[in-house]
Amino acid sequence: MTTHLARTALLIGCAAIAFPAAAETKTESDAGRNAPLITDAGPIMETQGNDILVTGDILQSSAVNSVKTPTPIIDVPQSLSITTEQQIQDRGWVSIGEIIDYTPGVNTSQGEGHRDAIVFRGVRSTADFFIDGARDDVQYYRSLYNIEQVEILRGPNALLFGRGGAGGVLNRVTKKGEFNTNFAGGQVAVDTFGEFSVFADFNLSSSDTAAFRLNAAYESLNNHRDLYDGERIGINPTARFALGEDTIVDVAYEYANHRRFVDRGIPTGADGRPVEALDRVTFGTQQENFNDLEAHILRANVAHNFSDNWKGVFNAFYGDFDKVYSNFFNSDYDPATNRIELDGYIDSTFRENLILSGNLIGEFETGSLAHTLLIGGEYINTSSDQDRFNSRFDTSVQDAANGVVDPFFGAARSDLAIFFANRPLALRANTGTLADGRTTTNDFTTDLNDFTQVDIDVVSLYIQDEIEITDWLNVIVGGRFDSFDITVNNVPAAEIRTRKDEEFSPRGGIILKPQENISIYASYSESFLPRSGEQFTDINGANNALDPDRFENLEAGVKWDFANDLSLTAAIFEIRQSSPQPNDNDAATLDIIDSEIQGFELQLQGEVLPGWTVIAGYSYLDGEQVDRLGPTDLRPRELPENTFSIWNQVEVTERFGIGLGLTHQDESFVNNGNTAVLPAYTRIDAAAFYDVSDNVRVQVNIENLTDTTYFPNSHSTHEVTVGAPLNARFAITGRF
Repeated sequence: MTTHLARTALLIGCAAIAFPAAAETKTESDAGRNAPLITDAGPIMETQGNDILVTGDILQSSAVNSVKTPTPIIDVPQSLSITTEQQIQDRGWVSIGEIIDYTPGVNTSQGEGHRDAIVFRGVRSTADFFIDGARDDVQYYRSLYNIEQVEILRGPNALLFGRGGAGGVLNRVTKKGEFNTNFAGGQVAVDTFGEFSVFADFNLSSSDTAAFRLNAAYESLNNHRDLYDGERIGINPTARFALGEDTIVDVAYEYANHRRFVDRGIPTGADGRPVEALDRVTFGTQQENFNDLEAHILRANVAHNFSDNWKGVFNAFYGDFDKVYSNFFNSDYDPATNRIELDGYIDSTFRENLILSGNLIGEFETGSLAHTLLIGGEYINTSSDQDRFNSRFDTSVQDAANGVVDPFFGAARSDLAIFFANRPLALRANTGTLADGRTTTNDFTTDLNDFTQVDIDVVSLYIQDEIEITDWLNVIVGGRFDSFDITVNNVPAAEIRTRKDEEFSPRGGIILKPQENISIYASYSESFLPRSGEQFTDINGANNALDPDRFENLEAGVKWDFANDLSLTAAIFEIRQSSPQPNDNDAATLDIIDSEIQGFELQLQGEVLPGWTVIAGYSYLDGEQVDRLGPTDLRPRELPENTFSIWNQVEVTERFGIGLGLTHQDESFVNNGNTAVLPAYTRIDAAAFYDVSDNVRVQVNIENLTDTTYFPNSHSTHEVTVGAPLNARFAITGRF
């Protein structure tokens, strides 16, 4: 067993995930070629730059961890995908959403045009994000400029990640300082929409005890939609120190400043499908549709080897996030008269997160049983002030006072106004011309919807044991205890609500090894989400009396390394969950939707022939919404039955390579009522690379090669995203 593990060395995985910090990004096959051998006399320790890799029965030292155990990916009883920095660069990706398009079992949601939002196996989430293993739950778009790799786990697993994660989690691993090397690198890129970006990466180290690294980025944003613009700035200095042979310390600071136009898409028509005739119309204004984010993030990690068999990793995370999100959006549409009902609000969030965690990992034997034991704890304090002001149109106020009723949209409301769905929309800043010819003015400062001040304390303890019973049978058993204490001050009502939940989340798995290169597994895991929701706003009223939602996941699968550089994974699963979903008739409010989701996933990746690599994924998803009385025969929103993606990359010569990809998504429903539909689509992408020298590469990435009109995701009935037409991104990348 140990010989194969050393050969394949899929040590970038852990009991649910592993967070490597090797000097260069490695694919699974790369890790296998670089791993040390193991002899009958026991494991061999090898120093690789700044990391000490100890394979077999000892630990893999990693400067950034969740931290979990050094289990090879083939022996993890859970479905996961890893996207490396090199793969991100090769495909010209600049967003989390682009990675999701080529990952099985997950798809994107619109996120109201101001945040990453993922549907993990049919479960929507805007908070199940992690960075270097620390929770990263603020709603924003995450840059990839300082990322070494992105890891996506499917299925709930509170033991490793705590609350949420009902369908899965996404973790970003950041770049760290590298010992004994000096380099400067970066990228300059521009696309056919006019978007422009500059990334820089500098490392300075002349010893094996200290390294300093700086990653920085400037992005000038643009796309195919009217009014869209924005810019993003990221600065991330890091330092790494070796305090003797057994201790590594990493410290990092990140500054993020992000402003972008908020586009919540187009309406659906009488047939429930997106109105393609309106695919060029933007329903908002540059002045009032915007997202501003400023963040200061501090991270520290200490990894210490107490002995050859025991390791401790301690992490600290502090984040200060200031965010303002303002928008107009469609709330209804009349196809007969081409009129839209415009709603809007401005939302502010000021959040501070403090996360402290510690993990102890040990490997030992009791009789004939070999154990890998994980013991850990975590403390989280979150302070979050958030308020929302609704739009208020003066003409609607007058209409309401006079009892005016619109024949299609109904009684006038002060937060709504009716315009013709023309390009451009007859609205500038906060003043516009209504469909009846009158002038209207909006005010975002007078109609307070809510103002809450939230304080959260979470204390977690967890333990997990991976037991090797025989060479062909492993068992995983563990559990996590969470104490979740929340206080919400409803400022306008001068009312304070509190709630404390104490939850236990078990995890169990069994792995059969008929051969060293094959794992057959089955697992059960649970997670929970307090009724305060992902963003801690839904505790007032009756929700205060409700227990947390629980999520259960059953999964069985097989992982097969059938060639040195080619692997196949397959999984079948079932998830039972409850989650907040946008109301079909009011996208600003949430309903709690219960559902049961079943599915099947396939993933193939590796080198098919010398110079030809393939990453392919397929998922089948089925599900139904369930109420307290039984099935409702409604399908969960944004749950495409079939998704498929494949990326081929061929090294034509030593310096020239090409890539060709395809991503397909079946039809799905926009809303919980199943009355609006996202049509199926297939998009083809391509790439070409040329290495001018060993240090400089030029490349072009083409998206939507066939110029297909498509609608990838949505938020609610009349908020459907318009996919980008044919476009190209040109980049020059260097490292010296």
